[in-house]
Amino acid sequence: MARLDRDEETSQDGRSAVLRRAVSEYLKKRRHETIAASYQRAYGGNPGLGQDFAGWENEGQWPHD
Repeated sequence: MARLDRDEETSQDGRSAVLRRAVSEYLKKRRHETIAASYQRAYGGNPGLGQDFAGWENEGQWPHD
């Protein structure tokens, strides 16, 4: 805690504010990691569009700007 208390941001904003921001950033990072892992589990093992749409991968076109 002594190192934290010597920090410039801590002396300016207060220990509680710095810790709140740190926890908020940590939780946001963990949430993003959890979502990314969920997508990987759901879609990571299925390359392409699946058998129902085999052969259609290159048929779509992006609209022109």
